[in-house]
Amino acid sequence: MYVYILRCSDGTYYTGVTNNIERRLQEHKSERHNSYVSARLPFELFYYEEFNSPLIAIEREKQIKGWSRAKKEALKYRDFDKLKILSKNRKAKQHHIVYP
Repeated sequence: MYVYILRCSDGTYYTGVTNNIERRLQEHKSERHNSYVSARLPFELFYYEEFNSPLIAIEREKQIKGWSRAKKEALKYRDFDKLKILSKNRKAKQHHIVYP
């Protein structure tokens, strides 16, 4: 199972879970119905994690969906110190972190 984050063309993030990331990315690209991602094409795969357990993957997806943009960016760049700070300090969540 995979938890993934997409960065959409409007700069927003979409977090999802799937058992086949390549297939799911193709589905996002080819969706013909109105969906969050299809309305914001193109997108890029921003981040993903792999899990052995579907239940753990779903819990992780829920956790990440509740995170601020700054925390998602810190996760991508594996800035674990910044993640700790952002987790402890709600005001820090309001500040945007600039990564390369």
